[in-house]
Amino acid sequence: MEKSKIFYVEDDATLAFLTIDYLEQFYDITHFSDGAEAIKNFHKKNYDLCILDVMLPKKDGFEIAQEIRNSNAEIPILFLSAKSLKEDRIRGLKLGADDFLVKPFSLEELSLKIEVFLKRSSKAPLQVQKSYEIGSFQFHPNDYCLTRNTDKINLTERESALLKLFLDNKNEILKREKILTSLWGDDDYFMGRSLDVFISRLRKIFKDEDKVNIENIPRIGFKLVMEN
Repeated sequence: MEKSKIFYVEDDATLAFLTIDYLEQFYDITHFSDGAEAIKNFHKKNYDLCILDVMLPKKDGFEIAQEIRNSNAEIPILFLSAKSLKEDRIRGLKLGADDFLVKPFSLEELSLKIEVFLKRSSKAPLQVQKSYEIGSFQFHPNDYCLTRNTDKINLTERESALLKLFLDNKNEILKREKILTSLWGDDDYFMGRSLDVFISRLRKIFKDEDKVNIENIPRIGFKLVMEN
């Protein structure tokens, strides 16, 4: 069976050596030590998952993630960082990261996270061929995007799944727990913060749509309100 391909960017030579030595028994890992070289080579392989250090020479992990997301909304991205600042986590989530692991971390934990994200990303794509109308937008679940006239807004896989969940339950209250378990299979605090980031982005996209609103229902959840 072919190994999953991992795109790994880390400039700490010792940590990179230890990580590759442990993970290469399970995965096909391609390693880069600086951001500019990494992104230049990203499209030369069809990678299944990205592991990005935040602090890198030439281009940092956030810049790399932004460029990856511009062309690939689906690939899981896992950030590694020596800092645990809330601002860094939020910035990473806004760029479409799937998780944030703070150094030092155990290689066993890293391997388990990789397996979780590979399994999630290998699920069959949304079996919905139709598009949805949301105000002046058309939502295309299978293509992870919104279109309006000639404009196109790309969504991450999870943002697309969240929007579809809202649309399938429009004008109904969705409990936070249901949303979190539907999208992540868990409802812990960190996933809750991720959800808030994704909802914030969707609200910004639809801010000019008078008949579309994602309402916050205090202590319960959210409701997508759409007027005809």
